[in-house]
Amino acid sequence: MSDSLIPVAPGFETPLEMLEACHGRLQGQLETLARLAAWLPAHGADKQAQQAASAVMRYFDLAAVNHHMDEEDDLFPVLLARVDAPRRAQLQALIDWILADHQRMFAAWALMRERLAAIAQGEAAELTAEQVEEFASRYHQHIAREEGELLPYARELLTDEDVAALSETMVARRRQG
Repeated sequence: MSDSLIPVAPGFETPLEMLEACHGRLQGQLETLARLAAWLPAHGADKQAQQAASAVMRYFDLAAVNHHMDEEDDLFPVLLARVDAPRRAQLQALIDWILADHQRMFAAWALMRERLAAIAQGEAAELTAEQVEEFASRYHQHIAREEGELLPYARELLTDEDVAALSETMVARRRQG
C-alpha cells in the first residue's frame, strides 16, 4: 500500500501487483457488462451501448489474453521450479485448476463476445442480467483463487531475478501487441 493520497497504478517493474491490478480492471469491465445489460431494455443498442460493448471486447480480447499468457507462459513455470517438493503437488493442482478455468473462461467469453459484437454493431442482441452474472461469477471465483492462493505462492517463492525477468517478458509481450 502506498502512502500517497493519489492512487498510483502499479507498473511492470512490480509484475505481481500488475497482475493483481488487472483483476481490478477486469472487475470494472464486469460492472460495465452489468450496466449494459440493465441499459439495453430501455435504450437498445444505441451509441452508448455500442461504445460499452466495444470497450469490453477490447479489454477481453487484448488485456485479458495478455494476463493469461503472463501466468501460463511465464509465472507458472517459475513457480513450479521454485516450490519445494512437499508443496509441489498442491501448487500443481492449483495451476491445473487455473489452466482448466482459463479454458472455461475462454469458452464463456466466446459466447459473450458474440452478443457484444452484435450490440457494438447496433444490432439487437440479448444480454440479460442473469447471463452477465453467470459470466461474472466465473471470473470472481477465478480472481479469488488467484489472489488468495496463487499470488501468495508467488510472493513467497519468486526471487528478485524472477520478478525482473517476469517484468521484462510482460513488457515485451505488450510491445508485440
